[in-house]
Amino acid sequence: MMADSPDQSGERLQKVLARAGIGSRRASEELIAQGRVSVNGEQVREQGRRVDTQTDRIAVDGSVVITRTDLVHLAMNKPEGVLSAMSDDRGRPTVGDLIAERGDAVFHVGRLDIDTEGLLLLTNDGPLGHRLAHPSYEVPKTYLAQVSGAISRDLGRRLKAGIELDDGMARVDSFKLVDVAAGQALVELVLHEGRNRLVRRLLAATGHPVNRLVRTQIGPVRLGRTKPGAIRKLTPHEIAELMKLVGL
Repeated sequence: MMADSPDQSGERLQKVLARAGIGSRRASEELIAQGRVSVNGEQVREQGRRVDTQTDRIAVDGSVVITRTDLVHLAMNKPEGVLSAMSDDRGRPTVGDLIAERGDAVFHVGRLDIDTEGLLLLTNDGPLGHRLAHPSYEVPKTYLAQVSGAISRDLGRRLKAGIELDDGMARVDSFKLVDVAAGQALVELVLHEGRNRLVRRLLAATGHPVNRLVRTQIGPVRLGRTKPGAIRKLTPHEIAELMKLVGL
Protein backbone atom coordinates (compact mmCIF):
# COMPACT_ATOMS: atom_id res chain seq x y z
CA MET A 1 0.00 0.00 0.00
CA MET A 2 1.24 3.46 -0.86
CA ALA A 3 2.11 5.96 1.85
CA ASP A 4 -0.23 8.79 2.74
CA SER A 5 -0.04 11.96 0.71
CA PRO A 6 1.66 14.91 2.40
CA ASP A 7 -1.72 16.50 3.19
CA GLN A 8 -2.82 14.73 6.38
CA SER A 9 -6.15 16.56 6.71
CA GLY A 10 -9.42 14.81 5.94
CA GLU A 11 -10.13 11.08 5.87
CA ARG A 12 -8.72 8.24 3.83
CA LEU A 13 -10.71 7.81 0.63
CA GLN A 14 -11.21 4.06 1.06
CA LYS A 15 -12.60 4.58 4.56
CA VAL A 16 -15.06 7.20 3.28
CA LEU A 17 -16.22 4.90 0.47
CA ALA A 18 -16.74 2.01 2.87
CA ARG A 19 -18.77 4.15 5.28
CA ALA A 20 -20.91 5.38 2.39
CA GLY A 21 -21.91 1.79 1.65
CA ILE A 22 -19.93 1.33 -1.56
CA GLY A 23 -18.31 -1.83 -0.20
CA SER A 24 -15.84 -3.03 2.40
CA ARG A 25 -12.62 -1.08 2.84
CA ARG A 26 -10.75 -3.75 0.89
CA ALA A 27 -13.32 -3.63 -1.91
CA SER A 28 -13.06 0.16 -1.95
CA GLU A 29 -9.29 -0.07 -2.25
CA GLU A 30 -9.76 -2.35 -5.24
CA LEU A 31 -12.09 0.20 -6.89
CA ILE A 32 -9.42 2.86 -6.40
CA ALA A 33 -6.71 0.60 -7.83
CA GLN A 34 -8.90 -0.04 -10.90
CA GLY A 35 -9.20 3.70 -11.53
CA ARG A 36 -12.95 3.70 -11.02
CA VAL A 37 -12.95 6.43 -8.35
CA SER A 38 -12.63 10.16 -8.94
CA VAL A 39 -12.33 13.13 -6.60
CA ASN A 40 -13.46 16.49 -7.96
CA GLY A 41 -13.39 15.05 -11.47
CA GLU A 42 -9.84 13.69 -11.20
CA GLN A 43 -9.22 9.94 -11.37
CA VAL A 44 -7.59 8.64 -8.19
CA ARG A 45 -5.42 5.52 -7.85
CA GLU A 46 -3.62 6.61 -4.70
CA GLN A 47 -4.70 4.48 -1.71
CA GLY A 48 -3.57 7.04 0.87
CA ARG A 49 -5.54 9.92 -0.66
CA ARG A 50 -7.35 11.98 1.94
CA VAL A 51 -10.60 13.78 1.22
CA ASP A 52 -12.91 16.33 2.80
CA THR A 53 -16.36 14.75 3.00
CA GLN A 54 -18.05 18.15 3.24
CA THR A 55 -16.57 19.72 0.12
CA ASP A 56 -14.98 17.09 -2.15
CA ARG A 57 -17.09 15.53 -4.91
CA ILE A 58 -16.39 11.80 -4.91
CA ALA A 59 -17.70 9.50 -7.65
CA VAL A 60 -17.49 5.80 -8.51
CA ASP A 61 -17.93 4.91 -12.17
CA GLY A 62 -19.21 8.43 -12.70
CA SER A 63 -21.94 8.20 -10.04
CA VAL A 64 -21.66 10.66 -7.15
CA VAL A 65 -21.18 9.14 -3.70
CA ILE A 66 -22.96 10.83 -0.80
CA THR A 67 -20.33 11.34 1.88
CA ARG A 68 -21.84 14.14 3.94
CA THR A 69 -23.11 12.64 7.17
CA ASP A 70 -25.61 15.46 7.72
CA LEU A 71 -27.68 14.64 4.63
CA VAL A 72 -30.82 12.53 5.01
CA HIS A 73 -32.61 10.75 2.14
CA LEU A 74 -35.75 8.79 2.99
CA ALA A 75 -38.60 6.94 1.27
CA MET A 76 -42.04 6.74 2.88
CA ASN A 77 -45.14 4.78 1.98
CA LYS A 78 -47.70 7.52 2.61
CA PRO A 79 -51.02 6.03 3.71
CA GLU A 80 -54.37 7.19 2.39
CA GLY A 81 -55.83 9.95 4.55
CA VAL A 82 -52.47 11.50 5.44
CA LEU A 83 -51.65 15.02 4.22
CA SER A 84 -48.41 15.70 2.35
CA ALA A 85 -47.50 18.39 4.85
CA MET A 86 -45.31 18.71 7.92
CA SER A 87 -48.19 20.09 10.04
CA ASP A 88 -51.86 21.01 9.74
CA ASP A 89 -53.82 23.71 11.57
CA ARG A 90 -56.98 21.59 11.40
CA GLY A 91 -55.36 18.67 13.21
CA ARG A 92 -55.45 16.23 10.32
CA PRO A 93 -52.73 13.51 10.22
CA THR A 94 -49.67 14.56 8.26
CA VAL A 95 -46.39 13.25 6.90
CA GLY A 96 -44.76 15.36 9.62
CA ASP A 97 -46.52 13.23 12.25
CA LEU A 98 -45.13 10.03 10.75
CA ILE A 99 -41.56 11.36 10.57
CA ALA A 100 -41.59 13.04 13.99
CA GLU A 101 -40.35 10.01 15.94
CA ARG A 102 -37.19 9.83 13.84
CA GLY A 103 -36.21 13.37 14.75
CA ASP A 104 -35.01 14.12 11.20
CA ALA A 105 -35.42 17.71 10.03
CA VAL A 106 -36.55 16.96 6.47
CA PHE A 107 -39.05 18.17 3.90
CA HIS A 108 -41.21 16.18 1.50
CA VAL A 109 -40.27 16.25 -2.19
CA GLY A 110 -43.45 17.14 -4.03
CA ARG A 111 -46.68 15.79 -2.65
CA LEU A 112 -49.40 13.17 -2.94
CA ASP A 113 -53.11 13.91 -2.64
CA ILE A 114 -54.63 13.04 0.73
CA ASP A 115 -56.52 10.12 -0.85
CA THR A 116 -53.50 8.81 -2.78
CA GLU A 117 -51.10 6.30 -1.27
CA GLY A 118 -47.54 5.35 -1.98
CA LEU A 119 -44.00 6.54 -2.44
CA LEU A 120 -43.01 9.94 -1.10
CA LEU A 121 -39.40 11.09 -0.79
CA LEU A 122 -38.18 13.15 2.18
CA THR A 123 -34.80 14.83 2.51
CA ASN A 124 -32.84 17.77 3.86
CA ASP A 125 -30.79 17.84 0.66
CA GLY A 126 -31.96 21.15 -0.84
CA PRO A 127 -30.38 20.96 -4.32
CA LEU A 128 -31.51 17.38 -4.92
CA GLY A 129 -34.99 17.93 -3.51
CA HIS A 130 -35.49 21.07 -5.59
CA ARG A 131 -34.52 19.39 -8.85
CA LEU A 132 -36.59 16.28 -8.19
CA ALA A 133 -39.68 18.44 -7.62
CA HIS A 134 -39.09 20.91 -10.46
CA PRO A 135 -41.08 20.07 -13.62
CA SER A 136 -38.20 21.05 -15.92
CA TYR A 137 -36.26 17.92 -14.86
CA GLU A 138 -39.14 15.67 -15.95
CA VAL A 139 -38.63 13.02 -13.26
CA PRO A 140 -40.80 9.99 -14.18
CA LYS A 141 -43.33 8.75 -11.63
CA THR A 142 -45.18 5.44 -11.81
CA TYR A 143 -48.70 4.86 -10.51
CA LEU A 144 -51.01 1.88 -10.12
CA ALA A 145 -54.66 2.84 -10.42
CA GLN A 146 -57.73 0.71 -9.76
CA VAL A 147 -60.49 2.02 -12.01
CA SER A 148 -64.07 1.24 -12.91
CA GLY A 149 -65.34 0.42 -16.37
CA ALA A 150 -64.23 -1.79 -19.23
CA ILE A 151 -60.86 -0.75 -20.64
CA SER A 152 -60.96 -0.06 -24.37
CA ARG A 153 -58.10 -1.18 -26.56
CA ASP A 154 -57.25 2.37 -27.53
CA LEU A 155 -57.13 3.84 -24.01
CA GLY A 156 -53.33 3.73 -23.82
CA ARG A 157 -53.00 5.36 -27.21
CA ARG A 158 -55.42 8.14 -26.21
CA LEU A 159 -53.62 8.82 -22.94
CA LYS A 160 -50.22 8.94 -24.64
CA ALA A 161 -51.55 11.20 -27.40
CA GLY A 162 -52.95 13.63 -24.84
CA ILE A 163 -56.23 14.51 -23.15
CA GLU A 164 -57.53 18.07 -23.00
CA LEU A 165 -58.22 19.03 -19.38
CA ASP A 166 -59.51 22.29 -17.93
CA ASP A 167 -55.92 23.47 -17.36
CA GLY A 168 -54.52 22.32 -20.69
CA MET A 169 -53.38 19.22 -22.52
CA ALA A 170 -51.91 16.36 -20.48
CA ARG A 171 -50.48 13.00 -21.49
CA VAL A 172 -48.80 9.97 -19.99
CA ASP A 173 -45.39 8.59 -20.93
CA SER A 174 -46.57 4.98 -20.85
CA PHE A 175 -49.68 2.94 -20.06
CA LYS A 176 -50.19 -0.74 -19.26
CA LEU A 177 -53.23 -2.83 -18.39
CA VAL A 178 -52.15 -4.98 -15.45
CA ASP A 179 -55.28 -6.91 -14.49
CA VAL A 180 -59.06 -7.07 -14.96
CA ALA A 181 -61.54 -8.56 -12.50
CA ALA A 182 -65.20 -8.08 -11.53
CA GLY A 183 -65.77 -4.88 -13.46
CA GLN A 184 -62.56 -3.31 -12.12
CA ALA A 185 -59.23 -2.85 -13.87
CA LEU A 186 -55.73 -2.28 -12.56
CA VAL A 187 -53.65 -0.04 -14.80
CA GLU A 188 -50.10 1.29 -14.59
CA LEU A 189 -49.25 4.79 -15.77
CA VAL A 190 -45.94 6.62 -15.99
CA LEU A 191 -45.84 10.39 -16.31
CA HIS A 192 -43.49 13.21 -15.43
CA GLU A 193 -45.97 16.04 -14.90
CA GLY A 194 -46.99 16.99 -11.39
CA ARG A 195 -50.21 18.93 -11.79
CA ASN A 196 -52.80 18.61 -9.04
CA ARG A 197 -54.66 15.26 -9.11
CA LEU A 198 -53.50 14.73 -12.68
CA VAL A 199 -53.74 10.93 -12.81
CA ARG A 200 -57.26 10.97 -11.39
CA ARG A 201 -58.37 13.71 -13.76
CA LEU A 202 -56.88 12.02 -16.81
CA LEU A 203 -58.58 8.71 -16.10
CA ALA A 204 -61.89 10.34 -15.17
CA ALA A 205 -61.83 12.25 -18.45
CA THR A 206 -61.65 8.93 -20.32
CA GLY A 207 -64.59 7.47 -18.39
CA HIS A 208 -62.61 5.56 -15.78
CA PRO A 209 -63.01 7.05 -12.29
CA VAL A 210 -60.21 6.01 -9.92
CA ASN A 211 -61.14 3.95 -6.86
CA ARG A 212 -57.61 3.56 -5.52
CA LEU A 213 -54.32 5.17 -6.53
CA VAL A 214 -50.81 4.20 -5.41
CA ARG A 215 -47.52 5.78 -6.50
CA THR A 216 -45.06 2.92 -6.82
CA GLN A 217 -41.91 4.54 -8.19
CA ILE A 218 -40.08 7.87 -8.53
CA GLY A 219 -37.20 7.71 -11.00
CA PRO A 220 -35.10 4.72 -9.90
CA VAL A 221 -36.64 4.48 -6.40
CA ARG A 222 -39.32 1.82 -5.95
CA LEU A 223 -41.92 1.51 -3.22
CA GLY A 224 -41.28 -2.22 -3.04
CA ARG A 225 -42.47 -3.89 0.16
CA THR A 226 -42.41 -0.78 2.32
CA LYS A 227 -45.56 -0.98 4.46
CA PRO A 228 -48.04 1.91 4.73
CA GLY A 229 -46.67 4.50 7.14
CA ALA A 230 -43.20 2.93 7.13
CA ILE A 231 -40.02 4.86 6.31
CA ARG A 232 -36.67 3.59 5.05
CA LYS A 233 -33.35 5.12 4.11
CA LEU A 234 -32.48 5.31 0.45
CA THR A 235 -29.54 3.16 -0.56
CA PRO A 236 -26.32 4.79 -1.81
CA HIS A 237 -27.13 3.44 -5.28
CA GLU A 238 -30.62 4.97 -5.25
CA ILE A 239 -29.24 8.35 -4.17
CA ALA A 240 -26.55 8.25 -6.85
CA GLU A 241 -29.12 7.37 -9.53
CA LEU A 242 -31.44 10.19 -8.42
CA MET A 243 -28.56 12.66 -8.60
CA LYS A 244 -27.60 11.44 -12.05
CA LEU A 245 -31.24 11.71 -13.18
CA VAL A 246 -31.35 15.43 -12.35
CA GLY A 247 -27.80 16.30 -13.41
CA LEU A 248 -26.08 16.63 -10.04
